[in-house]
Amino acid sequence: MDSRDVISIYRTGVIQIATPFSTGTGFYLKEYDLIVTNEHVVRDNKEVVIDGDTFDKQIVEVCYVDPKYDLAFLKAPSDHAMPRLEMADFEEIKEGDQVIAIGHPFGFEYTATQGIISNMLHKQDQIEFIQHDAALNPGNSGGPLVDRNAKVIGVNTFIIRNGNNIGFSLPIKYLSVTLKEFLLGEGHAGVRCNSCLNLVFDNSESGGYCPKCGTRIKLISDLESYEPMGINKTIEDMLSELGFDISLSRRGPYNWQVTQGSAKINVSYHEKSGLIISDAYLCSLPKESIQPLYEYLLQRNYDLGGLTFSVKGNDIIISLLIYDQYLNLQTAKTLFEHMFQTADDYDNILVEKYGAIWKTNEK
Repeated sequence: MDSRDVISIYRTGVIQIATPFSTGTGFYLKEYDLIVTNEHVVRDNKEVVIDGDTFDKQIVEVCYVDPKYDLAFLKAPSDHAMPRLEMADFEEIKEGDQVIAIGHPFGFEYTATQGIISNMLHKQDQIEFIQHDAALNPGNSGGPLVDRNAKVIGVNTFIIRNGNNIGFSLPIKYLSVTLKEFLLGEGHAGVRCNSCLNLVFDNSESGGYCPKCGTRIKLISDLESYEPMGINKTIEDMLSELGFDISLSRRGPYNWQVTQGSAKINVSYHEKSGLIISDAYLCSLPKESIQPLYEYLLQRNYDLGGLTFSVKGNDIIISLLIYDQYLNLQTAKTLFEHMFQTADDYDNILVEKYGAIWKTNEK
């Protein structure tokens, strides 16, 4: 099968995942009606935010975590049109095979990179991994590693820093066995014991200990809900009072994304510098008659009241910068409400008067 066909098949079956602590990728298995990802992507969360091409952004429950194999399962959304993705036979996978690593983390476009398998027997902590040279980015964690027949052969798990595109994926054989074990829980959330490797389900009267070996475990039902602190709390309180759903706005540590009218707005807090940056992506540059638009942006920069126009690549952005020492709830509400409204107003002006191009809601 042509690699473009493979990539097209997975575009609607690969999912964005976000928590207050991280972002990552997942993929849907129709046979089990589950979303598969890495445990480290959803760690310490009962619920996560997911988004995909065939359903709206929403919150779903984490129903399985496996620190041993770095696997996690999420409940699938009730209303979607994700395709059936097939799992390969592990015995047919061999070194030299061509593979495609697919990822779709929040804030980035759908990505697919090609490579070959260089080692089928790389071991770490007594677990075999598929070593390959298809480039992986940190946000791709939990995405599928796919063969040229469009079958899943592994779960992208980690990379070696400065390792010249050396990536590692958990082979499909571990996922297949884990799925069968999980089904024995008859729909109850579960976790794998790190010591004896047995699965423990939330309906067991374990008291927080593995009933097989007595090791302390943390069941999903025992996890506490996330509570923001400091500047994060101020930002979230501000967004909430301005009418945004905080749980759906979070996209990793110190990052939020909201939509005001047709403008997509990112808010990020850089703790080391104390700088809070908000960028509203308004529209794209036109192909012709760009100079009048540039002149307009430069002129308006003098009158925006603390906001700034800029161009990044093909995107026209309006930005707000403020240091955390000057931020309280009332100041935040005043500044961000002004920015959100300005962003929603100016994209219309840039499109209707200067020929800029509307941005579509990319998933």
